[in-house]
Amino acid sequence: MPRSSTTNGANDGCREGRSEKNMDQLEIEKLSLGFGGIVALHEVDMNVRKGEIHAVIGPNGAGKTSLFNCISGVYKATEGDLHFEGKSIANQRPHRIASLGIARTFQNIELFRHMTVIDNLLLARHHLFHSGPVSGMFFYGRALKEEINHRRKVEEVIDFLEIEKVRKKIVGALPYGIQKRVELGRALAMEPKLLLLDEPTAGMNVEETEDIARFVLDIKEELEITILLVEHDMGVVMDLADSISVLNFGSKIAEGTPEEIQNNPSVIEAYLGEGD
Repeated sequence: MPRSSTTNGANDGCREGRSEKNMDQLEIEKLSLGFGGIVALHEVDMNVRKGEIHAVIGPNGAGKTSLFNCISGVYKATEGDLHFEGKSIANQRPHRIASLGIARTFQNIELFRHMTVIDNLLLARHHLFHSGPVSGMFFYGRALKEEINHRRKVEEVIDFLEIEKVRKKIVGALPYGIQKRVELGRALAMEPKLLLLDEPTAGMNVEETEDIARFVLDIKEELEITILLVEHDMGVVMDLADSISVLNFGSKIAEGTPEEIQNNPSVIEAYLGEGD
């Protein structure tokens, strides 16, 4: 790509790049969620900047997964609003939110266990198919071109996550750590702008955890995808996160950089535990 012929043009480009990267891609405003007499979330405010890894931590039952379910449309918030890239997504249906560019993984693996890795990843791209039933039935024209393109995209994800050797294997026969990687791959196959990762290292050994942590960083840096991360492994959180929000009993009690969170008395008391 040719360089700009003027210094002013280059500076304008830098300013635009900085402003775009620092903009809030996801805005959560006074979000509340209740189930009868149980308050899962209470007036939660949170902004996730484009291009960052924003972690959400808190004790079990703090409301972390409930927050994810509201963002992805699984739950309808009782009050409050959600904006993604300036558009309200509060109470939108899950398929609509996915089509806007929000994908997620689950704490408990939610793959189709009797299908191959490739087929699981291809299913994630269903919202990107645009060919009609006629061309699909006879597999020609637009349908054929789309199929080739989707399979190429899936193979890129497989290469990225280094799961080429199991690409045609049945998912249910794979080791747990590889299944978690396939789950991550399915979310990436949706070509998201924002990726919600719900405890991606849960149940993994040290080596598997290090692999997933490396992939998460690569997703941010190489694929330039914003990540909202729920994780109980505080070592992973402190190593990966640019910023952290802390939930306790459905309310946000703190927010800041990893260093600020580590030294926050409210966080130490509610989540990390009191020192001796």
